[in-house]
Amino acid sequence: MSQSSNDECDHVMNISAAERCAFVKNTSDCSMEDGFINYLQLAFCMLPPNLTPLTITLCMIWLIFLFVILGLSASKFFCPNLSAISSSLRLTHNVAGVTFLALGNGAPDIFSAIAAFSHPHTAGLAVGALFGAGIFVTTVVAGSVALVKPFTVASRPFLRDVIFYMVAVYWTFLILYRGTIALGESLGYLGLYIVYVLTVIVSAYIYNRQKHSVNGSVHNTTQIPEFQSSDSDDDEPCVLNAAVEQEYETEYRPLLPYSESTTHILLNSLNPVDNRKWRRKSWRWRTLKALKTPLEVMLLLCIPVVDPDKEDKNWRRPLNCLHLVTAPLVCVLLFQSGIYGDYMIQGEFPLWLLTLLLGLFLSAILFCTTTNDRPPAYHTLFALLGFVVSAVLISAAASEVVSLLHMLGVVLSLSNTVLGLTLLAWGNSIGDCFSDITIARQGYPRMAISACFGGIIFNMLFGVGLGCLLQMIRTKSDIQLEHEGLLTWILAGSLGLSLVLSFVIVPLCNFRLGRAYGIFLLAFYAAFLVIALLTEFEKFGA
Repeated sequence: MSQSSNDECDHVMNISAAERCAFVKNTSDCSMEDGFINYLQLAFCMLPPNLTPLTITLCMIWLIFLFVILGLSASKFFCPNLSAISSSLRLTHNVAGVTFLALGNGAPDIFSAIAAFSHPHTAGLAVGALFGAGIFVTTVVAGSVALVKPFTVASRPFLRDVIFYMVAVYWTFLILYRGTIALGESLGYLGLYIVYVLTVIVSAYIYNRQKHSVNGSVHNTTQIPEFQSSDSDDDEPCVLNAAVEQEYETEYRPLLPYSESTTHILLNSLNPVDNRKWRRKSWRWRTLKALKTPLEVMLLLCIPVVDPDKEDKNWRRPLNCLHLVTAPLVCVLLFQSGIYGDYMIQGEFPLWLLTLLLGLFLSAILFCTTTNDRPPAYHTLFALLGFVVSAVLISAAASEVVSLLHMLGVVLSLSNTVLGLTLLAWGNSIGDCFSDITIARQGYPRMAISACFGGIIFNMLFGVGLGCLLQMIRTKSDIQLEHEGLLTWILAGSLGLSLVLSFVIVPLCNFRLGRAYGIFLLAFYAAFLVIALLTEFEKFGA
């Protein structure tokens, strides 16, 4: 069987089952270089054709597992370490909220977009995911917040975020229409986000000055209400969780000091289950926690976490010594899908072994020069190490998600755009959905609605800008975007229409987000999803 190397891999389902393996091996479009597993060869070469339904089922389970890895790595490790870094740099809430904390909560979306833009035929995944997540968050999440806790939104931050997001969506629409993005346009995305950050900082400064002149002192308010009412987007779930955890730790702090053994500290550090919380939670929470516990233990072994809200800053001497061995090793084995895992220094000495030996040496020094009770002065550097390791892990998991979705698209004859706006967008946004609804129920609906828009602005501008910029550096050429025809325009048009409607309806309602508005947003998303799926299956449009 002879096929040209530039045949598209989507054609594999149009040939007989006996020839599909050879087609996948001989077609360059089917070679997935950015993942650990070649899912196309797994589906068409390693497993018989009559087991295709089983293959799809197993791949869906693996996809859910990857999304769990993305969520845990971002929420439990990446975001807390970024919070610690921002605290050590003494950044204000405004700056930290729209930079470090936005990156922490948007890490799965950003790294998924970077992974998708690395291959021309999966760029549709990035476009579908960014647009799909945008319309999901601005309709389903925002509508759910309005249903759970009707409230009056802060007018200036809301209009500011909607305007910036409409500009980003319109800019992306023009680039998709042209089908190419140049270096200047890629840098323009990053520049637009810098303008957004400066706008947030300046508006927060003006607001606080006005508040100071009216009330006489801006310090009369408590920390969380000030954080909520300020003209900023630093209202990420990880900040609220840190405050709650601090109160929780203070409540159960022992009255008398006691000294734990090193072994006991290590075992407690690797236990992600809080016995008091376990007894209070429902059976559903316990079941989900039991399923996630093995994965959390593995992540705790590899990624250090610094918590500036705790008195000891989460210093765990035996575990942190172990991190100096495991963390660099994980980076070497996972970076760029493991291309350095078997790298030999001068063709003789494996890089992973050198990393292991250096880690053991540093770990021994740390263990001998520190105590269990007091963190060293350089403990903040562990936040930087945890940030790097969690970023590498999220990037590796995102690459696997993109490769797996590409295979599912080929097997199920679905476009990358529809996979991006459904599975990838839902997987990356479902955590934000639950977090924002929880924040709204706790009495902070403004914080939740601001997180909806602030996060997706960051994801859109950084996802497209940084993803395309890194690919340009790699290929030294402009990025060609292959859109999926009518479906892409329906996706972009629906997102733009939802933003325009919010921009018009919310001021007409005196910035009151009630249950009727929430129902309208949910109905809008349902109508969009039906039209998108009908278009994908060629039941609607031409």
